[in-house]
Amino acid sequence: MKLASTLFIFLAATLSMSAQEKPEIWTLEACVKYAMENNISVKQAKLDTDLSEITKKQAIGNYLPSLNANMSNAWNSGLTQNVTTGILENQVTRNFSLNANANLTLFKGLQNLKELQLAKMEKLASQYALGQMKDDIALFVANAYLQILVSKQRLAVLEEQNLVTQEQLDQTQKMIDAGTVPEGELLQVKATNADEEQQIQIAKNDLQIAKINLAQTLLIEDYKTFDIADEEYDIPITDILNNSPQEIINKAKEERYEVKVAEQQRDIAEKNVELTRTNYYPTLSAFINYNTRESDRDRVVQSGIDPNNPTTQIGVVEGTNQAVVAPNFAFRTLSSRSFVDQLWRNDGLSYGLQLSIPIFNGLQVRHQVAKQKINAQRAEYQLQQAELDLESDVYQAFVDAQGALKTYEAANEAVNAQRTAYDYAQERFDVGVSNSFALTESKFRLTNAENNLINAKYDYIFKLKVLELYFGIQIVEY
Repeated sequence: MKLASTLFIFLAATLSMSAQEKPEIWTLEACVKYAMENNISVKQAKLDTDLSEITKKQAIGNYLPSLNANMSNAWNSGLTQNVTTGILENQVTRNFSLNANANLTLFKGLQNLKELQLAKMEKLASQYALGQMKDDIALFVANAYLQILVSKQRLAVLEEQNLVTQEQLDQTQKMIDAGTVPEGELLQVKATNADEEQQIQIAKNDLQIAKINLAQTLLIEDYKTFDIADEEYDIPITDILNNSPQEIINKAKEERYEVKVAEQQRDIAEKNVELTRTNYYPTLSAFINYNTRESDRDRVVQSGIDPNNPTTQIGVVEGTNQAVVAPNFAFRTLSSRSFVDQLWRNDGLSYGLQLSIPIFNGLQVRHQVAKQKINAQRAEYQLQQAELDLESDVYQAFVDAQGALKTYEAANEAVNAQRTAYDYAQERFDVGVSNSFALTESKFRLTNAENNLINAKYDYIFKLKVLELYFGIQIVEY
């Protein structure tokens, strides 16, 4: 029972934490921030920055010495020489060895320095790429979010117009009952009502699709209950169009990540040329080695003059043939020394400097340098292309924003005109001067004008945001 209670509390806490990750109200800012944390493309870009940080740490680690150790404990069995008797015997012996070495690169053509500089550049490039990815995702989310607002307002306009049609149905029926209009007028209004109901259903489908598109971008699986905040965005107050395209281009070259990424890639390519050239230089390193060993084989040691045979003849004196003798020492076999004692007695140390000079390697380094120079030239061209593309994009965004503004102003005037015309047509219909067909046509034109105004409004807002993004103004803070 206690285990079940603990499991229930854990699951409840987990679900609570998961629920807290999603905002209660999906505003534009909430959607963008949520995408920054959950979008797969952003996550992948963040992984690239993590990898670049590891690469930087590796480059720093190249300045540190390397230290390695190895040891072995081996058994040899078979026919081997007995160190006591000198006779070959079948026996089993054990040998232990320990070796440790340290190495430090003192000079390698400044390769370590170049690798560290390159790692820093790659980290900065990955950060710029992450920033560019965030801007792209923010723009994509904003576009999807505004599309939902457009779909909602279109649906609201259609439903509002349909309410008017419902009233017109009642009014027409009353006029038919009073004998002021023919019954055919009612058929026209009913046809209009059916067409509007169809348009409403299409608008609802468009709205649902727009919600699904945004939910998929945010990686939200619950499409049915997902919805954005019920808020309307007004035309932002901005003076961005008061700047000339060239001013925006100059600002974009300072702020936009497209050019920054291309500049870093150019610098990385040039640094790779420098790094490859370090292979022309010699390498100077310092080393120190330590080794020791231990064995379980018995020891043979002197034990003094052999009392049974104190001397042994080693030769004769020429001419007298007098024997030449030497002391005859006796030997005895002792067990091996202790493990630690042998390691201490048998250790050794070596140290010094090592110089490696590249003399001829099939012109490999020269060819590698030539390849890196080509890559650097290609990166320079890519930077120039990025700047040209940025100029083209800014000019396009500027013209689009200007055109969207004019379209919005024209659509606003059209709505005012069509609303006046519809009010006049309604008055004529109410007094019986005009028929339902003329009123329906006027209402149809008003509905189209209002839908066009909605499209123009949010299209202008989006294109303003695109232009502001080139000027360094984010859609929302993230």
